[in-house]
Amino acid sequence: MIMSTCQTYIPLDMDEDETIYPERSSDKGTMYVEAEDKETLQQIREIRFTRVSNVLGIIYNSKSGRTQLKWRHLKGRVGRLSGEASPNTLVNLFASEALPESYAIAEPERERESETQPEPPGAEASTSIHEAFADT
Repeated sequence: MIMSTCQTYIPLDMDEDETIYPERSSDKGTMYVEAEDKETLQQIREIRFTRVSNVLGIIYNSKSGRTQLKWRHLKGRVGRLSGEASPNTLVNLFASEALPESYAIAEPERERESETQPEPPGAEASTSIHEAFADT
């Protein structure tokens, strides 16, 4: 979420703290962290920086609407990620190591589906994340 929204202006001490998450209201694209305990630390532009403990879930909807993701805690730092992601969001997920690079390798069944169902001209590319296991 930080790479997609506030990487250029998040304070360095907050960027290095794994307990701090950005949140944003739904009118500018939802970023919401469900946690056992939350404390708002600072607001910069439209982003609230929140210290959380025991993350239960994360909801992320981009401003453009091309990315709509939900992450639910399973065990430890591992959770289940589902939803639709734009190519840019996938790049950010791989770069932040939230998704393993092995997820980027297309399955033979998916390749066959994409060959038989080409995208219409001018359609925005997105990838459905049916079930991926992601690290917070």
